[in-house]
Amino acid sequence: MLEARSALQSITVYETFAVTLREEPISNLTLVSGTDKALKKVFGKLPSKVGHLTKSGGASLLRVGPRQFWVIDSDVPKADDIYITPLGSSRTRILVQGPLARDLLASCVPIDFHTTSFAEGQFVMTGIHHTPVTIHCIDAISFHVYALRTFAFDVWTWLQDIAEGMRQQNARNS
Repeated sequence: MLEARSALQSITVYETFAVTLREEPISNLTLVSGTDKALKKVFGKLPSKVGHLTKSGGASLLRVGPRQFWVIDSDVPKADDIYITPLGSSRTRILVQGPLARDLLASCVPIDFHTTSFAEGQFVMTGIHHTPVTIHCIDAISFHVYALRTFAFDVWTWLQDIAEGMRQQNARNS
């Protein structure tokens, strides 16, 4: 049987003065869809709008569209009227963390990453260097960037290049 390998297996953690990049394994990432009634039966509380996360029964649910949710790092029980699509092997999760994580991401995508606009538990589906990504705010200085596995290396390289430019700019200003 084939073993799943990381798309970033040749990459090591990148750390600079104010930003760390590292791959974080995804234990489970699943797209679920169905009626709100059927989904509430399984998960209880659901996020009210796209771009928001709700924790329910140990599962993190991100509403990605009408009647569609990502379930992160939790198994999804089979149930009537719910459609389940595993996504874990098709995505790579990159942790962007540090005091300048918001600045780094703001230089990659046209999103307001200020804490009052993009708070813990929120996420956005956008693109980095013409590549679709989902950026999820974990806390004030930590973000998960979900990239399609086939583009994970390109997204990593782009993020690292921006972080390196920030490091060099900081060195010139010191």
